[in-house]
Amino acid sequence: MQATINPTIVLKGKHVRLEPMEMAHADALVEAVKAAVDPGLYRWTTVPRTHAEAEDYIGVALAARDAGTALPFVTIRGQDGAVIGSTRFFEMQTFAWPSGNPRYGRIDPDVCEIGYTWLTQTAIRTAANTESKFLMLSHAFETWGALRVCLHTDVRNLRSQVAISRIGGVKEGVLRAHRMASDATARDSARFSMIATEWPGVKQRLRRLLMMP
Repeated sequence: MQATINPTIVLKGKHVRLEPMEMAHADALVEAVKAAVDPGLYRWTTVPRTHAEAEDYIGVALAARDAGTALPFVTIRGQDGAVIGSTRFFEMQTFAWPSGNPRYGRIDPDVCEIGYTWLTQTAIRTAANTESKFLMLSHAFETWGALRVCLHTDVRNLRSQVAISRIGGVKEGVLRAHRMASDATARDSARFSMIATEWPGVKQRLRRLLMMP
């Protein structure tokens, strides 16, 4: 079943805030990509490099939002309000729990995925990604009461795999020819997940990384 979601939620932290993606963000997303001086930075990630690409990128995200399967955000740097990237919840599902089950009648997602995550180059190796994940995982497990959050990355993207492991993702294996890669090939995906019973420990790990009390 599709989940029922609030498309207007804003997730706010000390370093970043995640605001609902809108078509008005197209130019700002392109500028965030253009700020990268390393040509290999987005080798395994699909990012919008032109205004037309940004409109297509946002259009697909908003269509999934309207279908109830995704919740896309732009990542805003708290210090100056600049758009520094994007991320989203997607593959959001609510299980058809039988009558009498404690979770019967839920409208929030039981499971979801976090992905489509990228940052402008100057935001990499800052607190931006860690805090974004903290905000999203907190919302998934504590507000929605989700049972599982999944993360995938191109199996060739070792930097991303290290980053997911660092925040507490458990690697489950590799899904072969799982999705189309950014280079338009059939991508093998490294699959990671977190489940609700692991969240307290992951939360403490993230708080330590962010040096939160």
